[in-house]
Amino acid sequence: MITRFLEGLYKKIIINIIVKDSQTVVSIAVFSKKDMLHNTHKTFDTTTVNAQMYEFITEYAKKSPFCYISVLDKSSLQGAVPVCKSSEIDKYYDVNLIEYRCFSKDWAFYTSKQEIEAIKQRYKNIGVDFIFSSFAIIANFFKDKIDNSSAMFVLIEENFISFSIFNNSKLLYAEYLKMPQKENFINSSDEDRLLNSLLGINEINLQKINKESSSTISDDLDEIDFINEVSKVLENDTIVNRSSEEYQRFLLIQNSLNTFYKDPKYKSQFIETIYIADSVGLGDEFKRYLEDEMFLNTTITKIDLSAALLDMAKAEINEI
Repeated sequence: MITRFLEGLYKKIIINIIVKDSQTVVSIAVFSKKDMLHNTHKTFDTTTVNAQMYEFITEYAKKSPFCYISVLDKSSLQGAVPVCKSSEIDKYYDVNLIEYRCFSKDWAFYTSKQEIEAIKQRYKNIGVDFIFSSFAIIANFFKDKIDNSSAMFVLIEENFISFSIFNNSKLLYAEYLKMPQKENFINSSDEDRLLNSLLGINEINLQKINKESSSTISDDLDEIDFINEVSKVLENDTIVNRSSEEYQRFLLIQNSLNTFYKDPKYKSQFIETIYIADSVGLGDEFKRYLEDEMFLNTTITKIDLSAALLDMAKAEINEI
């Protein structure tokens, strides 16, 4: 009763923190008892709390005792499992190493205890109230579709992919995927070597051609035309585009779906639809890979991660 009375006197402040590759986005929303009064965000060139970020956050946090800080979990050891009892979760992951929470009676998401402690330590000067899983974001963002369809549901972030498969609200499979380092992508030099390997030839020395007889020149020019034709074919194939982030994301999704089909731990079934929450601005190339190479019905919807975290934080606060 006293708490409710005090809530009427003070504003409610929700602060959300999303760490990217080399930056951190901090979003702040200020509420009266019913309405949002103000919202703002700022990007910092750091992945830890520096002086500028601390000042920005505390400037708002000190205005009300009802301030809540949320962080999006980036642990590579997070995931989700199609069960929610500890004895059953243990079949998928060592329960002694994780903290988990049941989203429903049928499935749970988890992260490592070590990472939770690391997050608390990283933000010890400002405090953390909620650590949200990417799989909880998927379940919330696609709630209407998850409840009524059998499909893949994927969240695309800058360096991570949260991959899940649901059948009428029941989780069948989930995996948290990390993008490879860009230096591990196939680059243009790799493609040149691949082309030469396929053709079984070495680089042609055009200076040498000029010194040969006309018949030799003709033969070599025919060879050059052949190389150019093969290059055009390869450029229209996915071989050339393997150096793109879109292709790397496609490969991760393709491999995860294959794991779902082959791993006997999971009750696999044929999946032909994928829903994607896009937080990075995917290109048409990515959708084409999914539709042309995997024959998937593909729907891509943009997601604002800060807004998604805000919705989840509000729901958590209402339950307190």
